Amino acid sequence: MNTDLYDNDFVRRNEDHFAAIVKVAMMDGEISEEEKQFLDRLAQNLSISEEEYAEILKDYMKHPINPPYTYDHRLERLYDLSRMVHLDPHFVKQKEAMLGRMAIGLGFNPANAPYVVDKALKLVDQGVSLEVFTEEIKHMNR
Repeated sequence: MNTDLYDNDFVRRNEDHFAAIVKVAMMDGEISEEEKQFLDRLAQNLSISEEEYAEILKDYMKHPINPPYTYDHRLERLYDLSRMVHLDPHFVKQKEAMLGRMAIGLGFNPANAPYVVDKALKLVDQGVSLEVFTEEIKHMNR
């Protein structure tokens, strides 16, 4: 796992959203074993305590998904999530589906989410910066 991915700014940006990621994972009524392993690693990397994690899993419905208010914040969140999903060597089979559900949870249009996710994963595969990622997603229909 790329340890640079989980720098202090990243952890601060994502601690408040861990519960929302759990809720997105539960959209189909259950968390698959692969999703559970991803969430376990994510909780550890974000310094979510075992007690907090257990509480969130037990009562995930009381945690609202609060999508980022601005489009730029939505893109920043998508960038972080895309990097997490893409760089996690254990999360292979369902990465596009999981990221697609997360993108919709962030407020992206469900009809456009598959295209946004595909572009996002290609960009993080290229190792682009947040600035390049944002610009490319904003102008992906050029």
